Amino acid sequence: MDPCGRMPRHVGIIMDGNGRWAELRGLPRIEGHRRGAERSREIIDLSIELGIKCLTLYAFSTENWQRPKEEVSMLMKILEFYLRNEFEALIKKDVVFRAIGETWRLPENIQDLIRETEYKTKGNKGLNLVAALSYSGRSEIIRAVKKLMNSCTSPTELTEEDFDAYLDTAGLPQPDLIVRTSGERRLSNFLLWQAAYAELYFTDTLWPDFDRDEFMLAVQDFQGRERRFGKISGGANAS
Repeated sequence: MDPCGRMPRHVGIIMDGNGRWAELRGLPRIEGHRRGAERSREIIDLSIELGIKCLTLYAFSTENWQRPKEEVSMLMKILEFYLRNEFEALIKKDVVFRAIGETWRLPENIQDLIRETEYKTKGNKGLNLVAALSYSGRSEIIRAVKKLMNSCTSPTELTEEDFDAYLDTAGLPQPDLIVRTSGERRLSNFLLWQAAYAELYFTDTLWPDFDRDEFMLAVQDFQGRERRFGKISGGANAS
């Protein structure tokens, strides 16, 4: 890979396969989630090194609330542990932290940690780290529509750029690259509006095994693609 090549500004990652990783090793599923959280730290650091502007990690979907209560409870404890222990590191690394999704459904102590982390890092200038927590792309679009209906924006004058401002990701660049681990080939309700022109990269690697080399392969694949956004090579409009 050419390290000086075109880098995606915004990478979204569907971090899938933690439970399967643990089951393949005869470990409790929650151990896979712990290893997955550790892997996230490595990928965040690499994103900073590469100069990526925004990294969105799909950490917990609204559908995940349907998992066994014990597993959900342990996931919340891992999330709390991560936020508490990575807080100072995020500040030192000049990271701007943001959480998107139905965060009001999270335990109150985690909501407090999210608000504190967002407030303390909002003045930073480095990587925008976005955690999709209790997140659903469809729910995000519905919530944006409701905000729009309560605004002064005229529906007849509404543009795509106007609508972007009502989404959870308002102010962030559109994702250039979306990665999904574990072999599944679908978006699973992740950044549905924003992903319209994102390049998609699927790998069979389970998330706890998705290391620096695997991430670089995804970036290399992105650099080898021609992004035409509905046009043909050379800039002419497609017929």
